[in-house]
Amino acid sequence: MQSSDPCLGHSREVREDARSFLNRDQGLRLGSGHERASDDESTFDSVDPSTGSSLGRIAAASPSDVSAAVDKASRALGAEDWRDISPTTRAGYLFDLADAVRDHRETLAELESIDMGKPLSQSLDEIDGVEHVFRYYGGWPTKLEGDVNPVRQPFFGMTLRQPIGVCAAITPWNYPLAMASQKIAPALAAGNTVVLKPSELASYTTLYLADLAREIGLPAGVLNVVPGYGDVVGEALIRHPDVHKVSFTGSPRVGRHILGVAGPSMKKVSVELGGKTANIVFPDADLRKAAAESAESIWENSGQQCIAPSRLFLHESIRDEMLELLLQETMKFRLGDPLDTATSIGPLISQAHLQSVSGYISSAMDQGASIVSGGKISEGDGFYLAPTVLTDVTNNMRVASEEIFGPVLSVIVFRDEDEVLRMANESEYDLSAAVWTRDISRAYRFSTRLRGGLVWVNTVGRIDQGLSYGGQHVSGNSRELGRESVLEYTRSKSVLVDPS
Repeated sequence: MQSSDPCLGHSREVREDARSFLNRDQGLRLGSGHERASDDESTFDSVDPSTGSSLGRIAAASPSDVSAAVDKASRALGAEDWRDISPTTRAGYLFDLADAVRDHRETLAELESIDMGKPLSQSLDEIDGVEHVFRYYGGWPTKLEGDVNPVRQPFFGMTLRQPIGVCAAITPWNYPLAMASQKIAPALAAGNTVVLKPSELASYTTLYLADLAREIGLPAGVLNVVPGYGDVVGEALIRHPDVHKVSFTGSPRVGRHILGVAGPSMKKVSVELGGKTANIVFPDADLRKAAAESAESIWENSGQQCIAPSRLFLHESIRDEMLELLLQETMKFRLGDPLDTATSIGPLISQAHLQSVSGYISSAMDQGASIVSGGKISEGDGFYLAPTVLTDVTNNMRVASEEIFGPVLSVIVFRDEDEVLRMANESEYDLSAAVWTRDISRAYRFSTRLRGGLVWVNTVGRIDQGLSYGGQHVSGNSRELGRESVLEYTRSKSVLVDPS
């Protein structure tokens, strides 16, 4: 591990517990949650995207480590201190995790901001959301009810909801702890055990959460964290015969691979993939509100989110007015150090990703688009790109059809409902969409006809733990959050009894 302080270069003093966590090598969390090195002693460096410097060294799990983690999860699944506990006791663990996240809120937020570049204010919001997710799913163990089925006499029929078994969770770097909680919480609520692989680009908060789980007394082996690379750790997880469910959030390319590998073994596979949200504004909308929320949603996390409203469809009659309002809102966002409380846009996750996003901007210019704001890579350390607004965009350009995952907004003009509905639905991504209008009939039409698993009306980018969301087609096949998510971690069993 580096000898210098990993927190140097940031504008504010870092909490001592966050600093000490970063200042030591991080190991795997298996079984009881205590750290250990990988079997082959491999490690990888985590990089601070705001400076480009190394934060520290993390153990890189090997295939044998994955097998050990799955074995511990399998043993925990059948252990009395997990299998035989009451739903109320299982709920208590989730409530205790929620309390622990709340009590370590500031530390987790600082680790998230340093590790992946998210502005501190947004990291604090994310950690609050993580607390709420654990608290929400803490209510579910006592609500997973079966059914009594009407069957012919003299039989008695019932349907039970039971845990699937060992669940592999593979999470992305853009919302590391939020995505981890959205997989861990419903899986545990249903009585499963979990082996989780965080992204090698942002692992620290997930490792910290594993330590919190140990501190609150979660039984050994119920939650295991195996950091490392996807082609090693992820591959071993999806191929392991004792893994019964795989839940993945990430790119369509990797999602297709997981479906192809894990599907034939009859594992239950849930993939939540990319998005290209259409954000449609009609002349009768509240334009100021639409501009403010659209700017907030597209620039949040530097546009590195699958639900980012990256295609802004403006009716031709309000194009200039809405664009001016949007640019005014964009000017309020300050690019800078994630730990500076005045910062509202941080760096992108890596140098490679910065170059990828910049390449989309160059492609748009070559195809005839115009830059009206941003477009420049910041000089100096870190992977910074100013929020970029493109006009003169057509729906067939790469910036309008491919997921960029960065602070790039494409403005597209439309004439009428039929045209914008066609353009919005031309995308191969079917994750989310938004419509702004005061016309309730139009709002209903678009809510039912826009493709995607989540449609916002007169708002955009909002998520709540009580409402499931998820994609279709290239955007995936799963549901995250809400009732539907916890049901995905259960299997249905029918029982027919002859009481005679």
